[in-house]
Amino acid sequence: MNNLLFKGIDGDKSVNAAQYVTFSIGEEYYGVNATKVHEIIGMTKITHVPNSMAYMKGIINLRGSVVPVVDMRVKFTMEEKEYSDQTIIIIVEIKGRLFGMIVDSVSDVIGIAENSIQDTPHFSTKIESDFISGISNKNDQLIIMLDVDRILTSEEILEVETKTA
Repeated sequence: MNNLLFKGIDGDKSVNAAQYVTFSIGEEYYGVNATKVHEIIGMTKITHVPNSMAYMKGIINLRGSVVPVVDMRVKFTMEEKEYSDQTIIIIVEIKGRLFGMIVDSVSDVIGIAENSIQDTPHFSTKIESDFISGISNKNDQLIIMLDVDRILTSEEILEVETKTA
């Protein structure tokens, strides 16, 4: 179970919290609900898929399963960067299908109280706000909370499935 119970400030109330895997892309920190994360792996050989979307870097073989891999820098229209030994692939479930998300580095798994996640201001980030479920502040670090089910549209998932079938 990934929900935690924290004592409230007054000691009497309990606050619901969920665990989030946090990671960085550029100078920004992001979080995804740990229930959507299947595993975290280092960079591995990615097989290119011809005629695919620019942000889809290809597919990987994950213990016999074909998993499409998305470069989150490209998806979020950030400057591309050469992969390093810090580059990580987070395997997440998006609408019932496994996908890999290439990120610059993974930070931590943290508990974030539901009431500490604020609504998204539409002007504070470089990415479309449709992907963002909220923003949290943990240890003076802003964390952009992503809704993994909305990172790819149904049409994009269908195109990925068509190309990787």
